[in-house]
Amino acid sequence: MLSIYFGDMPQAIYNTPTYFNNVYLDSWLEDALDQRMIKAVDKGEVCGPNAVETKALGLIPPTKLSGGVKTLMLIHNLPDKVFNASNCGNNCARWILEIAKKQNVTINLRHIMDFGNRKLKIKVLNNGQIVDNMGDLAEIAARYV
Repeated sequence: MLSIYFGDMPQAIYNTPTYFNNVYLDSWLEDALDQRMIKAVDKGEVCGPNAVETKALGLIPPTKLSGGVKTLMLIHNLPDKVFNASNCGNNCARWILEIAKKQNVTINLRHIMDFGNRKLKIKVLNNGQIVDNMGDLAEIAARYV
């Protein structure tokens, strides 16, 4: 299940790209879900543990992936930590939901992320409510961000 805390959350890791650059493991790039996220968000193909081929930048190391993909990989691989998912664009929203189907995930948002028209099951930690649609989520989130 996905849980979201809206607004300032002191225990959340705010600068996810820098955190990723210092903690990621090569093995993360071998994971099928991480590879799919890299392909979808950064248009990249994993060539090995230290190389991703992208259309825009050519062959790059994982440290040059976008902040959104880095944040998604952190959420996926370190589920015991809370990350600032406002480093992600709306193109990452479906992947956050995908990760949350497989494991419990808590994220921090400092904006209203657009999860689209998908059926949702999101717990808002600020007030304990569980929402099942974007309209209700946006209404609650607007109170906190």
